[in-house]
Amino acid sequence: MPDFRKSAASAEIRDPIHGYIYANGVEREIIDTPVFQRLRRIRQLAGCHLVYPGGQHSRFEHVIGCMYLAGKVSSVLSTRNVGFRKSDGEKLRVAAMLHDIGHGPFSHMFEEVLAEKTNVTHEDMTRRIVRETEIGDILERYGFSKKGIGDLSIGKSTTEKEFMNDVIGGGLSVDIMDYLLRDSYFTGVEYGKVDIHRIINSFEVVRGKLAISQAAIFAFEALMISRYEMFRAVYFHRTVRAAELMLVKSMSLADKLLHFTDLSLPNYLSLTDEVTLQRITEIDPNGDKELKLAKKLAMDYQRRKLLKCVFEKTVQRRDRFLTSIFNQGRFRENLSNQIANDAGVDESEVFVDVPTAPSVPISSARKLFTGVTVVAGAGKSQNRREGTSHYELGLDQLPLIGTIAGFMDVLRVYTTAERRAKVKKATESIFEAESFESKVSM
Repeated sequence: MPDFRKSAASAEIRDPIHGYIYANGVEREIIDTPVFQRLRRIRQLAGCHLVYPGGQHSRFEHVIGCMYLAGKVSSVLSTRNVGFRKSDGEKLRVAAMLHDIGHGPFSHMFEEVLAEKTNVTHEDMTRRIVRETEIGDILERYGFSKKGIGDLSIGKSTTEKEFMNDVIGGGLSVDIMDYLLRDSYFTGVEYGKVDIHRIINSFEVVRGKLAISQAAIFAFEALMISRYEMFRAVYFHRTVRAAELMLVKSMSLADKLLHFTDLSLPNYLSLTDEVTLQRITEIDPNGDKELKLAKKLAMDYQRRKLLKCVFEKTVQRRDRFLTSIFNQGRFRENLSNQIANDAGVDESEVFVDVPTAPSVPISSARKLFTGVTVVAGAGKSQNRREGTSHYELGLDQLPLIGTIAGFMDVLRVYTTAERRAKVKKATESIFEAESFESKVSM
């Protein structure tokens, strides 16, 4: 692998979260590509800024922050007896900065459209972009495998050390650490303030998996609780979801004309938040009811004329309750149609939203994160052997985490301001006779 000290001059980036961040030659070249610069025009939190005005930050600064934290993790792991080399740290930093390169406009909102119309995720697009664009050429020129970095960037490498996947994705990932601090800072809420450096400095490797020292358990617990609170207060805020529901519906309806889900890279990489909104608002519906609604939703979003929530129910469960129900049939569509009929309004004016997410993260192996490996008595020694005492700490053994572990199932019904009273009355009458769970199981 080339000597990075002889490569292009490094860059210095001033970040409000982490301070000064330095990028080496390969990192700077990647950052300067149009493909990477596109991330400046994709907001990290989609429509969140309509509720929290400061939440205007983009995917660009988030991935730069992840690169920085991956470097911090690398410095710690290099002091452990786990065969972690300098080249491993270089791979981790590059993979961390590329982990979101495949996001579409409005980040996870576009992924909902992809899920509805394709079997492709933003992670699939990340791998393609790394392999098929100039980013791959830069990587190979510096001695990296573009396939290897593409796999590692989504936490699914089969050729690198297993714990390197954990650093990129999962409950101890630099992704979670950066977005909690960053989203908390820019939205102005307090929930995401976590001592991440306490966790990073405690990192160990046990049987190939990332672990923490016993002294960092409280900081780890705070990380899990902060993530949960950020979902409740910010990511799943009812008004935030109103804005995002409008975006998803608008993009989905406009797709038949504007071909957003055409996954050719030139088309995909042309899509940013404002470009997508502009294309929709410039539609000539020409009598098409769906295109007319798509345009109206996009224009209302721009004017912050948002849908109104008339019903809300949150269920904390151990299993994936609402998702399993919806997969058994067209529950969401049937419910919205029933409400519309009972309220005497058009079906296009009733929206059923069901954001469902794990209340604790998914592991790098894409399994529910149920616990963490803890190294007992890990004190000041920096060169620990494989025989160091360790144990598995289940999340259910942490009093506060145990009560929230599982899935946050949220069911909300939205409508326009003009139809609020009618839809609210109809929705409440549907749910008042029976319990929530028996009603949604029908």
